[in-house]
Order: sequence, then structure tokens, then C-alpha cells
Amino acid sequence: MKKQALTKVSWLRICLLLLCCCLFDTSLAGIMTRAELIKRYPTPYIVGEKDTPLPVWPIYQQDATSNRLVGYVFESIDMAPIPGFAGVPLNLLITLDPKGNFLDLKVLSQHEPVFVDGLGEAPLLAFISQYKGLSLKQNMRILTGSNGSKNNSTETAQLDGVSKATASVHIINQTILSSALRVARKKLGFAEGRDPELMARIKTDQFEPLSVGQLISDDLIKHYKLNNSELEASFSDTPGRGLDTEALAHPQDNFIELYAAYVSVPGIGRNLLSAASWSKLQNRLNPGEQAILFLTKGRYSLISDDFVRGGTSERIILKQDKLPIEMRDLNLELELKDNLGMQVVTAFKISSEAGLDPSLPLDFVMQVTRYKGVILPEKIARDFTFDYKIPARFYSIPEGEHKAWFGIWYDKRVEIIVLTLALAILSTALALQKKLVAVQRRFVVFRNVYLLFTLLFIGWYAQGQLSIVNLTGVLQALLAWRSLGYFLYDPITLILIVFVCISLLLWGRGTFCGWLCPFGALQEFTAKIGQHFKIPQIRFKPETVNRMKWIKYIVLAVILVSALFSSHITDLLVEVEPFKTAITLNFIRSWPFVLYALGLLVANLFIYKFFCRFLCPFGASLALLGRFKILNWIPRREACGKPCQTCRYACDYQAIARSGEIQYDECFQCMDCVVIYESDEKCAPLMLQKKRARHIPIIASNI
Repeated sequence: MKKQALTKVSWLRICLLLLCCCLFDTSLAGIMTRAELIKRYPTPYIVGEKDTPLPVWPIYQQDATSNRLVGYVFESIDMAPIPGFAGVPLNLLITLDPKGNFLDLKVLSQHEPVFVDGLGEAPLLAFISQYKGLSLKQNMRILTGSNGSKNNSTETAQLDGVSKATASVHIINQTILSSALRVARKKLGFAEGRDPELMARIKTDQFEPLSVGQLISDDLIKHYKLNNSELEASFSDTPGRGLDTEALAHPQDNFIELYAAYVSVPGIGRNLLSAASWSKLQNRLNPGEQAILFLTKGRYSLISDDFVRGGTSERIILKQDKLPIEMRDLNLELELKDNLGMQVVTAFKISSEAGLDPSLPLDFVMQVTRYKGVILPEKIARDFTFDYKIPARFYSIPEGEHKAWFGIWYDKRVEIIVLTLALAILSTALALQKKLVAVQRRFVVFRNVYLLFTLLFIGWYAQGQLSIVNLTGVLQALLAWRSLGYFLYDPITLILIVFVCISLLLWGRGTFCGWLCPFGALQEFTAKIGQHFKIPQIRFKPETVNRMKWIKYIVLAVILVSALFSSHITDLLVEVEPFKTAITLNFIRSWPFVLYALGLLVANLFIYKFFCRFLCPFGASLALLGRFKILNWIPRREACGKPCQTCRYACDYQAIARSGEIQYDECFQCMDCVVIYESDEKCAPLMLQKKRARHIPIIASNI
């Protein structure tokens, strides 16, 4: 009775879970936040920002002078939401290192009945703990029955299954491998970095009637043979030589002969299978799943004596780009139009989450094992490989990567709209500068509010801090003939770059450095604090300024030269910019970087915009490009500099020469001089003109 009641409760919970999933669809979204990950990875680890194209977090480890990438952490439900027996996907927190090794796995949520009301979570936790230290490059096989000795190697890994939960652990295994493989393909360079969502797709409407003979002659069915002499030769330099008496006695006989067919491709399957079997196969495959059919005969079979139907075979492995892809027995009886004299027919299914790309070769590895000894036999294995590729007419490849970046732009549409409006406001204000500076107090409020927006929204929120890294990245990409399409994945940065390029042609470097640089805004607010507390200000002589401003050009040259030869050295040199520390990471970094950034801000209290004026390599690059500007937008009078020096003394950037000439490559477009120029209470020539205007009527009346 108690057992029946428990079963009823279990099924009631399952039904409720299914209802919740149907109503709210909560099972297909990750639950982790950066704050939670920071708790799981405390100092000396640093949790980077969540990637937008692929929901993963980079994890860094603090060293004395740098941050080393430890790996990527992600939720399996975001990558491969494979439903379990409760209809709800398992959700694991998985950490992969840069080489594709599993560092850690944690259960975030699971609703498998056998682990909820049956065995409990302990067996589940024990099972997933076996993945730690394993690599995606290993072929993983779950052992059934009692635990025995494992034969792990760099190529294979065997895992202990869970009794009474065989199907569940296979689903879990598929979830782990499919989600990790997707991250590996996108982040670790596996499979040439292709996005699984953009891989080739089988054309379901592509069919042409062909005989089985034509299928073989056109390599649409792969034929492979291994005779006894070839087998024996492969063991000749191992302890396994001479152990197969039949191979020695009949060297020319076949050890195995097989045919492999990509049977889920209509142009192959419909020609090889009977109509009823083709229909049966289609009913067993879900959208995106694929199937491989093997026909074999000979002394050796791809199916071992202890093979469990519905499982995987340890004798035949599928790989693509050196990564193993799981093939699971379909346990399906299929009728062929011609069995080619073969004795065994076996069909394997490949999950849609496995990331198999039909446009690439399928690499099959057949493993033959010999044992030497009786009590503790020595295992000797040899691999035999063959590949298989279908023609391009049977699949389609998505054009470009528009789907991926378009989704990012859509997700960031609010930030894009806000930034676009802000840039439009700034452009209008700068174009109508006379009206902008007509009332000094209004101008000061506008400037301070805009700089606050730049610091808080563009910098700390939207992460839109442009830096020399953007320039070196372009340089290195062009040198390697790589696409610059990666900018499409960061819409805020791309919009700012386009706007800055336009503003460079119009006004020069000042628009970015004076209005849109978050660290520049932080420096300006810091300087205002220093001025408010009357901290003594150091103002260099013009000759000293002219010499010091060349430092930033030297820094720029060194960084650009390093980018031509060594990206590692460039990564170190670009740290001269404190942008990553102060803006991107919010000062959450190892102490040398934080101390350096704070030191620059302290120097800014005494020397106005010290870093921007004398050290910033990105500012130096903008100053060089700004020399091609169209407009000399700062108005000048004949009396400016001859003799009036008011603007020159008021310019905190010391960008006005004694002659009154504006040095636009050092101008930050703060517009203080424009305010003076338009004010008849500050501009000496206007004040004199006003005074004369008052005296003329008096003289005229006296006459």
C-alpha cells in the first residue's frame, strides 16, 4: 500500500511539473546570475561578464600581473535542454577548461522520478562526479551491470552507470556532452569555431531514384573491408601478435566487411530501404536527428555479445573534427531493397544536440581488441578508420552569420535606442553650439549631465568603453585576413565606432575624448572634486606640455608595432590603459591594476586630465586621425591672441597657442573657450566693444 501511495504521489508530481512547463515554459532558461557565480568562484577567481551570443561566463584567476583564463561555466539547460522522463530538462552547472576538460559539474535542478522519489540524488551526484578530469576528446561509454575494471585512455573513458536508472543516466550523459560540445565548438576552437545553429541541414526534399549499385559506385554507401592479414599486421609490433589462430591460418579471408549508409538522407535512405521501413525510420527520428545504417558480415561484428539494445557500441565510434559524437542503437528492424549479402543490419541514431555537421566528413573508428593472459589479461587494442562524406546536393548551408548577430541586436534594442538618441542629442548640441553656450549655467548643466550619462550608461552599464584594443584588434585581424564581422556581436561598441569616425571628420578627436569616453568623464569628475576642495593645480609651461604630449604617440607606436609581431606582448602593453580596470571590471581586479588606475585618478587631482593628455594611446590615434577633420569649428576673432589671452589661460588642456591658434589635436571640445567667446562679460574684445558702445551715445548727447 505504501509503495502504491508513493507511486501515486510521484506521478502526481510529474503531472504538475508537466503542467507548469506547458503554462510557463520555465524549464528552458538558465537561472544563474553573475552574483551567484561570484559566490561560487570567490577570490582569487574573477567571473567575467556573461557572453551575449552564447550564455557562458568566463572565469579568470588573479595572478600578480595578469588574469589567466581558467575556463567557461554555463548551464546545460541553455545549451541542450533535453527532456527527461518528467518532461523537464536536467539543469547542470558545467565548467570546461580552455582545452575541453571538465573541471566541475553541479546539479542546479533535476526532476527525474528515479532520483526524486526513488534512489535519491546521491547516485546522481556520484555519477556526474565521474566527469571531472575527463575530456571532450574522449569517447565516453557508460558501463552497465556491476562495476568492473575500467579501461580508460586518452581516446576512451568508461563511466559507472546507475542501477535501475540506466535510461536516465544516458539522458544525463547526452545532456552533458551535447551542451559541452556546443560551448567547445563556439568558444574553444573545436570544429573550427562553427556555431551549431548555423551548421548544414539535410534537404528533406532532395531525392533522385538510384539503384543500390549506383549508391555504392557514387560513394553514397561506403564500402569497407578488413582481411585477416591486414588485421594481423596491425598487431605485429604489440604483445597481441599471433593470438588469432584463424587469422594466421586464413590470412586472405575477410575479418569484417561492412557498408555504411547515411540512411536519414532521403536521397540515400529512400533508395536503400523499402517504403514501409523508410516510413518507420522517419517516425522514430525527431526533427534534427540523423541515422547511420551499417550492414556487416564476417568473423567480427560491430555489436558485441554483451551489447544492450538502445545503447552505444564500443566497437564503432563516430568522430567529426576529432570530437566523438554519440551514436545510439535505434533498436529497429528495417527491410532493405538489397542487403548486399550482409548478415547483420544495425541502425544508429545521432541526436540533434550532438552537433553533427552533414557538410563535413564523418570519421568512423572501428576498434578491435585482443586479450593476452587468463587471470589478469592484458588488453591490446587497434583502431581502423574510414571516412564517409555525402555530396553537397543533399544539404544546405546557412548563408553568413546574420541570424546570430541579429539576435544580439534585438536583445540589446533598448540600449541601442538610448545610445542612438543620446548621440543624436550630442550631434545637435555640437552643431548648434552658439545656442548651446548662450547661457553658461545651462551649458554647464548639460555637459555635466551628459558626462554622467557617459560614465554610468555608456561605460559601466553598456560596457561601451572604446580603447586601443579596438584598434589593435582590427590590425591583427587584417594581418591574418580575418573578417571584422566580430564587431557585429557588440552593437554598442560598433555604433560608437561609427559615430566617432564621423565626428573625427567633422570636429576631430575632441568629440570622443571630451564627451564619450567613460574614463575621461571619470577623470573630469575627479578633477572637479579636486578643484572644489582647492587642491593645488599644477600647470606646466607650454614648452613642457609640447614635450610631454609626445609620450602618448610613443606609447601608441610601441603598441602598434607589437601588434604586428606578438599578440601576447600586445596584451601586456595595452594595460597602459586603465579602462579595463576602472570601467569594464569596476575596479574588481588584482591590486597592481587597481593601484595603477587609482594612481592616475590621484594624479588627475593635481594635473588636469593627466592620462588623457599625456599617456592615452587611443587618444593619440584619434589625434592623428583627427588631423583630417573638415571644420575648424571653434570661432576666432582677430584680437584672439593678439593681444587677448583670456581663452588661453582658461583652457585647462593648454590647447591654445600664445598666438590664439587652436591646437585641435589636443582639444577635448569642452567648449569653455566658446562660452568665453560668446560672452560679453568674459571675452575681452566683446567687453571692450560693449564699453565703447555705452560711451558713444554719451559723447553724442554732449555734442
